Amino acid sequence: GSEDIIAGNVSKYTVLPAGYCGQPKKGHLIFDACFESGNLGRVDHITEFEYDLFIRPDTCNPRFRVWFNFTVENVKESQ
Repeated sequence: GSEDIIAGNVSKYTVLPAGYCGQPKKGHLIFDACFESGNLGRVDHITEFEYDLFIRPDTCNPRFRVWFNFTVENVKESQ
């Protein structure tokens, strides 16, 4: 299959469980890559402890994804 094109970085993206409504709680992770050298393009929530992270290709060579740089906030203890 073809790979989705990831155009930009996630910016203070709060990942909520499917069907959840309301304000984010502790443990609803917040991902951010909107800074120089950030390269996180997409985040998919799988379970409370599992996320699929999609790294944007290197600017100079789109065949490679050899580094990653992003932040994660709002974690709870032992998550």
